[in-house]
Amino acid sequence: MEAILVDCVNHSLRHFMHRNAIFMCERLCAEFPSETNLQLLAGCYLQNNQAYAAYHILKGTQMAQSRYLFAISCFQMDLLNEAEAALCPTNEPGLEVPNGAPGHYLLGLIYRYTDRSKSAIHHFKQALSIDPLFWAAYEELCILGAAEEAAAVFDEAAALCIQKQHMNHASASQNLSISNEDRNLVSARNFGLEDGSPRQSKHPQGNNLRDIPGNYHGATTLGGSASHHSNGGLPNLSFYNTPSPMVTQLSSVAPPPLCRNMQPNGSNPSMPGFDNSARSTVNSNMQAPRRKFVDEGKLRKISGRLFSDSGPRRSTRLAAEAGANQNTSSTLVAGNGTNNSPKYLGGSKLSSLAIRSVTVRKGQSWVNENYDEGIRNEAFDDSRANNTSSNCSPSLTGDSRSLETEVATMPVGGVIASPSCILSGALEILGLLRTLGEGYRLSCMYRCQDALDVYMKLPHKHYNTGWVLCQVGKAYVELVDYLEADRAFSLARRASPYSLEGLDVYSTVLYHLKEDMKLSYLAQELISTDRLAPQSWCAIGNCYSLQKDHETALKNFQRAVQLDSRFAYAHTLCGHEYVALEDFEKGIKSYQSALRIDARHYKSWHGLGMVYLRQEKNEFSEHHFRMAFQINPCSSVIMSYLGTALHALKRNEEALEMMERAILADKKNPLPMYQKANILVSLESFGEALEVLKELKEYAPRESSVYALMGRIYKRRNIHDEAMLHFGLALDLKPSATDVATIKAAIEKLHVPDELEDSL
Repeated sequence: MEAILVDCVNHSLRHFMHRNAIFMCERLCAEFPSETNLQLLAGCYLQNNQAYAAYHILKGTQMAQSRYLFAISCFQMDLLNEAEAALCPTNEPGLEVPNGAPGHYLLGLIYRYTDRSKSAIHHFKQALSIDPLFWAAYEELCILGAAEEAAAVFDEAAALCIQKQHMNHASASQNLSISNEDRNLVSARNFGLEDGSPRQSKHPQGNNLRDIPGNYHGATTLGGSASHHSNGGLPNLSFYNTPSPMVTQLSSVAPPPLCRNMQPNGSNPSMPGFDNSARSTVNSNMQAPRRKFVDEGKLRKISGRLFSDSGPRRSTRLAAEAGANQNTSSTLVAGNGTNNSPKYLGGSKLSSLAIRSVTVRKGQSWVNENYDEGIRNEAFDDSRANNTSSNCSPSLTGDSRSLETEVATMPVGGVIASPSCILSGALEILGLLRTLGEGYRLSCMYRCQDALDVYMKLPHKHYNTGWVLCQVGKAYVELVDYLEADRAFSLARRASPYSLEGLDVYSTVLYHLKEDMKLSYLAQELISTDRLAPQSWCAIGNCYSLQKDHETALKNFQRAVQLDSRFAYAHTLCGHEYVALEDFEKGIKSYQSALRIDARHYKSWHGLGMVYLRQEKNEFSEHHFRMAFQINPCSSVIMSYLGTALHALKRNEEALEMMERAILADKKNPLPMYQKANILVSLESFGEALEVLKELKEYAPRESSVYALMGRIYKRRNIHDEAMLHFGLALDLKPSATDVATIKAAIEKLHVPDELEDSL
């Protein structure tokens, strides 16, 4: 009874039937009260976004998996101290962090958000050393500015680590399946079946959700001790194959079952309409004898009729059905007002990719589906042996093939794979991660042109994915190339119309380009896609900010903060709006909140510097601009304002040097040239200042402040005709009301000597 209930709960969770899972799991806990079953119930609530329920269920539990799930619930509820205590109890300092790499990753997040970056870095590195494919840990190290070069992380040693781990998993799982066979046969006789389900054992065998999502809400590993490698399910060999881009993008959504009408190897007897005779018939038709290795001669005879038997073979049926199901999945994922026509997503290519993934690697796809259904398919399919042996194993002849194959290969995820095959697959993945990781590391160091060069080395199928194109767009934003950034983000939207990654930055790009129609359309599209995403409300806030409605913009940015209090950029945008409303005190608090979340968020350091500059607190201003400059030493804008702060502190030589660096960093940026001219005017170097301004006119011909400053210089040099001409040109370019008043006052005092003007 217990095994049936556990299987029912896990089956409901796999199909996102959370309400049913919770109800049945409560029955399970009532009938068989144990901490393992409480873990399963807590996992149900966590998947249903009810962390508070999991918190109360697991409070006071002691098992490693219970502590991990309790820490996840605490993290979601922002109870970081309790989460830390669960993972690292103070009364047991030597206790191992539960769940290995995910446990260390979660602890790293806790340390990061409690401003203990050194400890956070240590645990993120621990997570990577345990699991070299833990990309999220490397991503966090990049954000903290502590990542090593990707080539040093995703190297051959990491590939050997992956090979060792998966061979150990395969060996342990094979031994476990052998020991379970006798129990399963006894259990099958009790039910009157030919073949028993592994779910009939007291404890569940499969791992469910193991990854912590990108929103840091964590994940649940259900089924009690299932998180331990010895009891975990077999890893999936398709993980070692570089996936096609569209299938990768859709992989986060569970596809419909490939064989809806069949129950191979482990149907649940408690399910309605379950028929023993039908089940045994299906099994007998679909399974070869367990772990029976055939020689090469038999393989040759069999391979000739693999696709010529009367009636469709299993792989053929699966291929046809998988294509339809994959298209259905893409339609569901891309819903909510997004366009998923073949023009944008390549619909015809998607279906062919899905079919190819089943027919070319039919052994993998079949086993993957069985594993997803919690069923262990141990039969050795002859066609699968032919396919995988030719791809991964050295060619063997005669009867010696069966013996050598049995020794030299291990079943991983139900597919026979040699150690060399696993190693080559791991090297392929790590090669891809080296390129992605180095590009992301350089982006986080704000070496954006270098990052773009690295991303260009990616294969087209990976470059043209949503995540990569978003990173490209962000790099162009930092290079102040908003047109290219707009193009990259537009391509990202076409590649992944369901993803909101980076779209808060995209809305800011459209804000700078003053594309009010495109920005409004984007905001409406995001709200229709996900009203509970902070990116959606940031886009709406930027819409109102572009219309100078700063109060409404602020309300929308505050809504984004309310939805995700750890979203640093939303805090920064709130700060910008407070400053626009001249509420400097609240603006400072918003910027400081962003820095508590991400100390390397240089835009908040820059925002604080601007506030203090306006308040004429020049020393504070210089400090905050310098902090921003240390984080992003390539930004021409930051250099310009740092030079302005130095000029305000009468450190003119340093200011001029900083302006020169800013001009070299971005010759298209007019700000440092204008500020350099201002500094030269204050030093009474009028000739040099005029030369700089004449050059600046070529880059910014419609900037009224340039002509106004030239008018002031000509006035100081008593060239009144030129001064009057340039003041008039400045007024023709429609400056702000404040500038208009200043220019008109200068015209009225055109013939007044500077000495008398200062005394008036």
